[in-house]
Amino acid sequence: MKINKKYEQIIFTFLMAFGMSFLISFILVSINFGYSNLFIKTWMKMWFEAFLCAFPIAYLLPKGIKKVMKSITFVENKNYEQ
Repeated sequence: MKINKKYEQIIFTFLMAFGMSFLISFILVSINFGYSNLFIKTWMKMWFEAFLCAFPIAYLLPKGIKKVMKSITFVENKNYEQ
């Protein structure tokens, strides 16, 4: 499969949000509701809602974090002046 390089970031973000929302919603539904006859229905509903939140957050949050990271000065040695 070949896809234009300009779509790399959006596809990466989509797949990360997809996978993380899948696993996190599964774990949280398992912990909070247990495995019942409504498990799959509840999990799919929660996964959909989690993905709707996760995708825009995963797309926008790194841009803000990069701005904050640029304002931080990282140093190699332990004896530095502030």
